[in-house]
Amino acid sequence: IFCLHGGLSPSIDTLDHVRSIDRVQEVPHEGPMCDLLWSDPDDRCGWGISPRGAGYTFGQDISEAFNHNNGLTLVARAHQLFLNRSGYNWSQDRNVVTIFSAPNYCYRCGNQAAIMEIDEKLAYSFLQFDPAPRAGEPLVSRRVPDYFL
Repeated sequence: IFCLHGGLSPSIDTLDHVRSIDRVQEVPHEGPMCDLLWSDPDDRCGWGISPRGAGYTFGQDISEAFNHNNGLTLVARAHQLFLNRSGYNWSQDRNVVTIFSAPNYCYRCGNQAAIMEIDEKLAYSFLQFDPAPRAGEPLVSRRVPDYFL
C-alpha cells in the first residue's frame, strides 16, 4: 500500500525514485514532489492537466501500472472531498482510495471523516467519524460548494 497526500507523478515510476526525493524543502511549484502532493485520480486514461494548477490527473491505466510495477495493491491518498460525504471513496477499480479526515470541512460541508487502519497482514478497514458539534451553533448540513470537490 502506497500512502501519500495527493497522487502519482509522470516523473516517478518506482518507490525508489520516491525515496530519493529530498523532502526537506519548501514544496516546489512543479516537479515530482509537487505532483505527489497535488495530483488527483481521474476517470480519463493517461495523464492530464490538473484543474488545481499543480500536479496532474491520472487515469486507471496509470494507477494499475504503478501498482503492478512496484508490487503494490493500493494507492491510498487524501486531500479530496467527495459528494458521498462518507470520508472515503474508492476509484479506478479499487486501485486507489481517497481518505478525507476532516469532518464537516470548513464548518460547512457536512461530511464525515475517515481513517484507514492497516494491520500487520496489510488487511485494512475504515473508521468513520461525524463532526463534533460546535458550541452555540445548531447542527446544520449544508450543500458542498463545487470548488471543494
